[in-house]
Amino acid sequence: MTTSPLRIGVIGAGANTRTKHIPGLQAIAGVEVVKVCNRSQASGQRVADELGIPQVVTDWRDVIYDNTIDAIVIGTWPYMHRMLTIAALEAGKHVMCEARMAMNASEAWEMYEVSQQRPHLVAQIVPSPFSLRVDKTIQRLIAEGWLGDVLAVEIRAGNDFLDRNGPLHWRHDKDLSGLNIMTMGIWYEAMLRWVGVATRVTATGKTFVPTRKDASGRLREIRIPDHIDILADLACGATAHIQVSSITGLAGGPSATLYGSEGTLRFAENKLFGGQRGESGLIEIPIPASEAGAWRVEEEFVNAIRGLEPITHTDFLTGVKYMEFTEAVNISLAEGRGVAL
Repeated sequence: MTTSPLRIGVIGAGANTRTKHIPGLQAIAGVEVVKVCNRSQASGQRVADELGIPQVVTDWRDVIYDNTIDAIVIGTWPYMHRMLTIAALEAGKHVMCEARMAMNASEAWEMYEVSQQRPHLVAQIVPSPFSLRVDKTIQRLIAEGWLGDVLAVEIRAGNDFLDRNGPLHWRHDKDLSGLNIMTMGIWYEAMLRWVGVATRVTATGKTFVPTRKDASGRLREIRIPDHIDILADLACGATAHIQVSSITGLAGGPSATLYGSEGTLRFAENKLFGGQRGESGLIEIPIPASEAGAWRVEEEFVNAIRGLEPITHTDFLTGVKYMEFTEAVNISLAEGRGVAL
């Protein structure tokens, strides 16, 4: 275990990095965020002034190859994740990389393999946050047989009307986001914690706004769906239906429901509801304090570096699994067929 001061550099200071990662790291004793690199000197300086970071640079190499820095936080869009992660690991730095892990599965595998060659370095993907509070309780109830045999999983995410005139967001741009589609990978990662991997997927989807204007006013082709439906076979023997959408106005908040031979569990509004055979409906299931999870990504990262705990949320192998799922969905969308994982 090491308790020496930990010096961290940040590459890409978007909203999640500014509001969660940097303040979360700065709140830990013995941790210093010492350098930030953003898309411009001005944007980096704003972050530095707001959060008290002493150094601002415009070249990511000035962060990764700084011998005084121990760990790198990568907050860029996915198109840079592979390059920055591998460079940081090869430079001997611990890495926390923002989700989504990579542009595609092959990039994710390469990142994983490089991390495996350096087991003394911590490699973490920022985890799916939606279900952290209830994950352990769902896992326990499944293990205890409360559901019986898990037969089906239903996930629905989307509560917005189609915005035809909205600007181009990086999530619309395949050159920046790769094969990632809306919050699909985030929900699949949550499902992985409960029931494990998919073995086959069949997907349909549609892009309802074929072009959007970028920051310069130029029309850009949109190649990422606004709505997808995925049917999946799971290794546990269950079937799954995942719908992720930006067109389902007034559908209600996102939810995930697990149907078993003896019971049903539903996660919605950050609460868990359930009912078993013979009961009349679902009621809220209390989450024991000993099981209630919460956002502690930055703490876990630092503790792993200091040898106090392993990375569980989220290790690179889990990231590879959701990127393999993401790629299989894209192949199914493009080719109109089922795809085995």
